[in-house]
Amino acid sequence: MHDIRFIRENPAAFDAGLARRGLEPLSATILEADAQARSAQTSVDTMLATRNAASKQIGALMGKGDKEGAAALKAEVEAIKLDLPAREEAKRAADKALADMLATIPNLPVEEVPQGADENDNAEVARWGEPVEIANAREHFDIGAPLGLDFESAQVVSGARFAYLRGPIARLNRAIGQFMLDTHTEIFGYQEVVPPVLVRDDALYGTAQLPKFAEDLFATTDGRWLIPTAEVSLTNLVREQILDGDLPLRFTALTLCFRSEAGAAGKDTRGLIRQHQFDKCELVSITTPEQSNDEHERMTGAAEHILQSLGLPYRRMLLCSGDMGFSARKTYDLEVWLPGQGKYREISSCSNCGDFQARRMNARYRPAGEKGTKFVHTLNGSGLAVGRTLVAILENYQNEDGSVTIPEALRPYMGGLDRISAP
Repeated sequence: MHDIRFIRENPAAFDAGLARRGLEPLSATILEADAQARSAQTSVDTMLATRNAASKQIGALMGKGDKEGAAALKAEVEAIKLDLPAREEAKRAADKALADMLATIPNLPVEEVPQGADENDNAEVARWGEPVEIANAREHFDIGAPLGLDFESAQVVSGARFAYLRGPIARLNRAIGQFMLDTHTEIFGYQEVVPPVLVRDDALYGTAQLPKFAEDLFATTDGRWLIPTAEVSLTNLVREQILDGDLPLRFTALTLCFRSEAGAAGKDTRGLIRQHQFDKCELVSITTPEQSNDEHERMTGAAEHILQSLGLPYRRMLLCSGDMGFSARKTYDLEVWLPGQGKYREISSCSNCGDFQARRMNARYRPAGEKGTKFVHTLNGSGLAVGRTLVAILENYQNEDGSVTIPEALRPYMGGLDRISAP
């Protein structure tokens, strides 16, 4: 949610930020809605003040024996009581109209975010590792089929964009997730959380998946939603709170995630890259404005550590203004090398959302030695997407005989196995 005070004081800067997102100017429309909301508030406040003053005068007039004057004021108070509900309803409607308008406007990019329209305008920041040269490299779905990657059975049971993992490949998938959790908790100090994967509207509104992206989500019949990422559950841990302790707070969770992929028709229709159901190790930080930039670098570094530990070549990309997510003000994507596809593909996205989500959740902190409260800054990132990491391991560690070598970091989680092969 945007700070309405900032828009009032800096309408040109706000519109310039929207232009970087490829949007038309909106400050005039927003300020008109804001003026209507403030006018409605003033109307209610004035009427309440008049009623309270009249009520006090009635007692004074009765004490003086002025029954006629007291009766006139009583009539005025009764008229106010009849009129007040309509004015309060007008205030609620004006407040909702303003809130609904602000809820559909994305966060504004910070200055260092490059200007651009789509992924072709993203800026490469760094690379790690050398892409492996594999003669006749196969893609993960061909490598995985003999190892227990089964799309056909899932198609019968659930339809497209689902998979069964069986036997060796199921064990490898589990090992990847456990390795990620252990790394983030033991090395980077994230607190492990087992969160709900069903949430209410307010939680998704708080992290800004609602109202704009409802079509990307799965809803239940009882008014709940399946999480598209544990970012929703973890970030909402501080919703409607005022934090007094030391920041940052750092949370991690390994959960199932669910996405309808409504906007991905025809994309990655084969394989594990874009599934309706997938595992992901999520990272969330709750911090102060002064710390959030450093926390963003730290979080991205934690995700990079996983890739480096697994020996997977990758590059860090700074997303341009047109390719960032709705809530982000700055995002790094990590793209891992896939020999079978012969290109880099996204495996992690780490975003600094500033106070954008905190305003929607009303999440604040009390700065030491200061009066009042401030909104926290929230950050989230993939540390990593488990399925895509499985894809990267299958393709980067494939062998000519159909087996897949296990990265050394995962071998303790695989009972010491150094490779998996068809049963």
